[in-house]
Amino acid sequence: MKIYNLGSLNIDYVYSVEHFVGAGETLASQNMQIFAGGKGLNQSVALSRAGSVVVHGAILGRDGEFLKQTLSDNGVDTERVELVESSSGHAIIQVDKNGQNSILLYGGTNKVIDREYIERFLCDAKENDILVLQNEISNLSVAFEIAKERKMQIAFNPSPFDETIHNLPLKFVKWWFCNETEGEALFGSANPDEIAERFIREYPDSNLILTLGEKGCIFKNADTFIRQSIYETNVIDTTAAGDTFTGYFISAISQGKNIDCALKLASKAASVTVSRRGASPSIPYINELTTDN
Repeated sequence: MKIYNLGSLNIDYVYSVEHFVGAGETLASQNMQIFAGGKGLNQSVALSRAGSVVVHGAILGRDGEFLKQTLSDNGVDTERVELVESSSGHAIIQVDKNGQNSILLYGGTNKVIDREYIERFLCDAKENDILVLQNEISNLSVAFEIAKERKMQIAFNPSPFDETIHNLPLKFVKWWFCNETEGEALFGSANPDEIAERFIREYPDSNLILTLGEKGCIFKNADTFIRQSIYETNVIDTTAAGDTFTGYFISAISQGKNIDCALKLASKAASVTVSRRGASPSIPYINELTTDN
């Protein structure tokens, strides 16, 4: 089983602030750092550090070549990342004194992915291979259709959420990764149990992994309902926590681990990520985690 990640690559500009800047406010940051980021990059790094082989697909501006190098340095296959003479995507991230973040995205080259590129990227994909997708690239519906034609498993994180997601062929998704906000937008309830019930009524052949912040997460499919608690830690920066969780869960499933084990491993990995600063640099390696409980 092979894992393909068609995902965003962003230059992250991270500002440490007392509080998130408000309308009409000018606020001095206490610090600024530049990191390799993007949900796609973070998830590929997490997949690789969790012990999986992952092929990354993206179009990248030359201003962001260090993003490709970051993936390569982390053992990700980057042979299909293509460079163009345009500006890469970037994110402006505010991190407040409580470790919470606020993110402004610019799509850049993440938004020039077309059918021809997706076909090249998935040219050797086979039945049951996994395609990981997020909502930071263009032509998602094409990626869904090509993956379905090849009988791949689609793992989808509908983030950042917008109304275009409702127009995607969502019945093709096997593995859903949503937080509470995305779950409410998709299924019309703020109650996690109700989100899970509405999800399974609409997508009875799919699996929902609903992350709930400090309340842990829920797994739901037609046969199984599991609650997983968080692993307590000192929260410094929540950036990339969800991406870490997603990557570790998919990696565990691809290696034949059961759902309960995958949830525990992903939750532990995410707890390490939030205890560190930055996006991809904060993602732990598998040998940093203990999995005995």
